[in-house]
Amino acid sequence: MSIFLAILSAFYLLLPAYMANMAPVFFRNTFSFLALPIDGGRKLKGKRIFGDHKTVRGFIFGVLLGILTASSQYLFQMNQFFTSITLLNYSHFILIGFLLGFGALFGDLIKSFFKRRVDIPAGKPFIPFDQIDFTVGALFFICFIYVPPVEIIAISLLLSFSLHILVNRIGYWLNIREGKW
Repeated sequence: MSIFLAILSAFYLLLPAYMANMAPVFFRNTFSFLALPIDGGRKLKGKRIFGDHKTVRGFIFGVLLGILTASSQYLFQMNQFFTSITLLNYSHFILIGFLLGFGALFGDLIKSFFKRRVDIPAGKPFIPFDQIDFTVGALFFICFIYVPPVEIIAISLLLSFSLHILVNRIGYWLNIREGKW
């Protein structure tokens, strides 16, 4: 497999995770009744468990967007181009989308937990964890049904690190995000 094809394959594999990771930003001004912190405002040893930015709304829409993205991949899998970059069979797109979407958001929650423990405020950089937390979570959960080759895992981490910085900077320039990170 050429490096270009491997990069496309890694990107395509993680597309539901990428969409799930961006869902909280897409839906932040909707369904305000679901804007409840996942940790319910609870603290552990005097520090918030996750913080106000990790909401039920973001988690629900993240998982749903992961499933919707995987369902699109299922529809595209008959196309020759998509077949050439597909690493798994999307006939179980609900499970794939759930695992990648949930995994991405779970990885982000774990990072937030540790970020609160070391007193890094929400929205402040925690490099490289801010850039790869969702990828690690997604790769962990997809391993229940598919274990990607080591080179795809490595490419996924490097690709996610780079894309996360690029997408956040674009969001900052477009006034969608408050910070560049």
